[in-house]
Amino acid sequence: MQRQQPRVRLGRVCDERTAEDRIRVLVDRLRPRGLTGDRADLDERCTQIAPSSALRNWYGHNLRWFAEFVGSRAG
Repeated sequence: MQRQQPRVRLGRVCDERTAEDRIRVLVDRLRPRGLTGDRADLDERCTQIAPSSALRNWYGHNLRWFAEFVGSRAG
């Protein structure tokens, strides 16, 4: 019997849980400002694989750096 690959869907932590959400995991070192744990409705929080503070500061959500940012996460 072949195992199915889990389906991963990306979303925003502030979005409401949907019927398609089975497990909600926050992959970040910081919780968004003003968002309580109850309101986020998370099943897990995974800070170990989140981008480092240095990487977050370097990237700064600048689209020009996106390809290099993704490459730094793939290695």
